[in-house]
Amino acid sequence: MEQDDLQRLFDSKIEQEIRIEPKDWMPEAYRKTNLRQISQHAHSEIVGMLPEANWITRAPSLRRKVALLAKVQDEAGHGLYLYSAAETLGTSRDEMMDDLNSGKAKYSSIFNYPTLNWADIGAIGWLVDGAAITNQVALCRTSYGPYARAMVRICKEESFHQRQGYEIMMSMAFGTPEQKQMAQDALNRWWWPALMMFGPNDSESVHSQQSLDWKIKRVSNDDLRQEFVDKSIPQVEYLGLTLPDAELKWNEERGHYDFGPIDWEEFYRVVSGNGPCNKERLEARNKAHNDGAWVREAALAFAEKRQINVA
Repeated sequence: MEQDDLQRLFDSKIEQEIRIEPKDWMPEAYRKTNLRQISQHAHSEIVGMLPEANWITRAPSLRRKVALLAKVQDEAGHGLYLYSAAETLGTSRDEMMDDLNSGKAKYSSIFNYPTLNWADIGAIGWLVDGAAITNQVALCRTSYGPYARAMVRICKEESFHQRQGYEIMMSMAFGTPEQKQMAQDALNRWWWPALMMFGPNDSESVHSQQSLDWKIKRVSNDDLRQEFVDKSIPQVEYLGLTLPDAELKWNEERGHYDFGPIDWEEFYRVVSGNGPCNKERLEARNKAHNDGAWVREAALAFAEKRQINVA
């Protein structure tokens, strides 16, 4: 088929909500956009294990330890699903990991903030995973097949993570005055970074409109952020906590909550590598990668030996 015919077939599939599969023809820009988004999502899942993993041994009970351990394990699995989906676009996992470990690849800015106490684990589960679900439910309908199918299972598990985090916050908000203050402090510190997770405002987002046209994204950054704010307010009120936003109020005319301006300078500072924990996160990833080199080498040697024996 001629290039123009292939483009028309691709456009027709997008228009008809027919998913694009790895062996289908696709524009190079579509491939690159999916690769960038899926690999960054995978990196976020892997780096996202770090802020919580250091609390597994310090969780306040065996029940909390087991639940947090299961959650961190889930995040590793999410990364594997997503790296597998990204590999169908022609880039190897080794290349993606090299980009992550070198600092070339981006991941969600939220994971460059420290977890100072146990309440932070609740806030991450409730707010960070809650924001992720808001974004990722729409991605179950993304136009690239492997990505959409990976998201179905991921969203089911993220829903568990969000409920786990909110249950921790409930225990603290309804506990002692000191525990409630810890919950409030965690909410104060994680609220704005959670809103930044949806990315820049639509007017400033470089990739959003094209991704919407290709149906890679199904909902704009600003609409997703508004949805998250609207559904979070009743949850905050139930906990008896307050949001760190003096401008927050219900807008009867819009039918949504108005909220104050986001500090985008902070967002871009963290994304560019100058957040509170950027250096620490990359050092941890490189250490894990280097310490695990012998496992990869042994697995490769075993696979090669088996292949020789079979031959």
